[in-house]
Amino acid sequence: MASLQHSQAIKGAKVLMVGAGGIGCELLKTLALSGFQDIHIIDMDTIEVSNLNRQFLFRQSHVGQSKAKVARDAVLRFRPHISITPYHANAKDSNFNVDFFKQFNVVLNGLDNLDARRHVNRLCLAAEVPLVESGTTGFLGQVTVQVKGKTECYECQPKPAPKTYPVCTITSTPSKFVHCIVWAKELLFAKLFGDKNQVNDLNVRSNDAFSSSENTNDVFEWRDDEDFEHYGRRIYDHVFGYNIELALSDEETWKKRNKPRPIYVRDVLPDQMTQQNGNVDITDDLSSASAMASLGLKNPQDIWCLMENTRVFLEALKLFFTNRKKEIGNLSFDKDDQLAVEFVTAAANIRAASFNIPSHSLFEAKGIAGNIVHAVATTNAIVAGLIVIEAIKVLKKDNDCYRMTYCLEHPSKKMLLMPVEPFEPNKSCFVCSSQTPLSLEINTHRSKLRDFVEKIVKAKLGMNSPLIMCGSALLYEVGDDLEEDMIANYTANLEKVLSELPSPVIGGKMLTVEDLQQEFTCNIYIKHREEFDEEKEPDGMVLSGWTQALPEKKDDKTSIGNGASTSKSLPTEPMDAQKDIEVKEISDGTASPGKKRKLPEFSEGCTLDQSNEADETRNDKKIQKLDDDDDDDDLVMLDHWGKDTSKKQRLQ
Repeated sequence: MASLQHSQAIKGAKVLMVGAGGIGCELLKTLALSGFQDIHIIDMDTIEVSNLNRQFLFRQSHVGQSKAKVARDAVLRFRPHISITPYHANAKDSNFNVDFFKQFNVVLNGLDNLDARRHVNRLCLAAEVPLVESGTTGFLGQVTVQVKGKTECYECQPKPAPKTYPVCTITSTPSKFVHCIVWAKELLFAKLFGDKNQVNDLNVRSNDAFSSSENTNDVFEWRDDEDFEHYGRRIYDHVFGYNIELALSDEETWKKRNKPRPIYVRDVLPDQMTQQNGNVDITDDLSSASAMASLGLKNPQDIWCLMENTRVFLEALKLFFTNRKKEIGNLSFDKDDQLAVEFVTAAANIRAASFNIPSHSLFEAKGIAGNIVHAVATTNAIVAGLIVIEAIKVLKKDNDCYRMTYCLEHPSKKMLLMPVEPFEPNKSCFVCSSQTPLSLEINTHRSKLRDFVEKIVKAKLGMNSPLIMCGSALLYEVGDDLEEDMIANYTANLEKVLSELPSPVIGGKMLTVEDLQQEFTCNIYIKHREEFDEEKEPDGMVLSGWTQALPEKKDDKTSIGNGASTSKSLPTEPMDAQKDIEVKEISDGTASPGKKRKLPEFSEGCTLDQSNEADETRNDKKIQKLDDDDDDDDLVMLDHWGKDTSKKQRLQ
């Protein structure tokens, strides 16, 4: 009888998968082989060569095609009688609204980013459809069940903010290789090849008035009568030589720091070698797209010496200006752009040499710059199986058997799969629980409505199509059906300071913010505040009452490699040079034996800390939840496992 109910629950279910990548391929295969008959898939991505080592439904001939559509075709070849409906689209598109989600019995996530997970979470809550959330990174993985009113939603616990460094650290006093990567990627690459109108200050901060000289203003401009060798040497000497000498003129800065050394081309390459650099036929496709190929460098895992880094830097610069000149002015760093990765690697290594920081290989530098964590196909397969197990429990309404399951790299209590009972909803969660107003401290006479929309409504509250009201006055709205005069009115409002809006927003006022697609609403109480600490409060506003990020732990060690772990990873974004720069902090993935092991909630492509638990596995443990890392739910092992596994207490 139980088997019959099991079979009927599966065959009669209508399932939505979001994501057809590493987890998604395994999940679709497992769903089909488990007897599911009606499966829908949403994925906006196309297949890349780098996917083929683990996304087994795809082949070389599929590169460039829709993941959702190719995955469907591949599975129908061995399960031709089931229905699979693919959507090559963004899950945040307006047609995937609450009504769309209501048609499904369960939603299964195989996503790789916070924003999309947050969006799907809210749609599932509004539609009252159970969600099975998942993620992997390396050998670690996690599956959780989220049912409205019964378990935590995705946003019940805080998601740490990106690691930030003051711009002066990046431009003046780097101490880690990641600082050099950010400098090369967000400042130098953007200055040379990106939007010329974007604010970008590559000058090391100094009390020397000479920092604003004409030399500084003109050095990055390539003159029509200038050959590439001279231009390359001029750029090199300015950023690695002149700027370092300028920094050294501020003696106060270096009283307690190791002084950097200026590096000039003449100190590294003889004139003859500079002229011969990359002396190959640039009509060759490979050599014209790669400085490494042009110079005969083959192994991306080699660590280049200073001379090799200098040659790659100059050659990459020349190739950009000779073969990709039309793109200059519109380029942004892309981890899949080989020439961009080579340039950033070489520039970061030269800067690292100047500041006595160990160099890294191109393979390692690409991992840091592109926020890459190398996936393991076996982990994806295990997690996909766990997703299906939880989905079947949901369909059978077997609420008491729901489990959050963690896939471990090393056994604990002789287990590699660690199940935990789900936690109840967080009563203070502003998304899934009874909502109390949020509180926003802001200078209402200085901050514009645009600042509020970008920094609070979109960045912190995760709304995509917001509607903002002050009392009965509509201040801002987004939608395809708006008339032109309304669009012009809302656009004009964006540029007004809050206190000068048609319905003034001042201290004591309440704003209502709503996302119609997510069917999500929250109220924000405004508190006027004059001044903010630029270092600690760079946004110039402070939101309270939401699940804020926990403080991150400091870790000065860095390591990246195949299967290496990383920590605190949120996407980096180019920042104005006057603001803090957001970067990912990279850890070496190890901890002393006495430390507690933490198991985060992972996403394929996200990063985490892995700890050595050699001592822990010899003791009885109890699992208890802790939230401390990148948009992840963590576990720590506590003593007395088995004495009372049904009682779990939140760590504050």
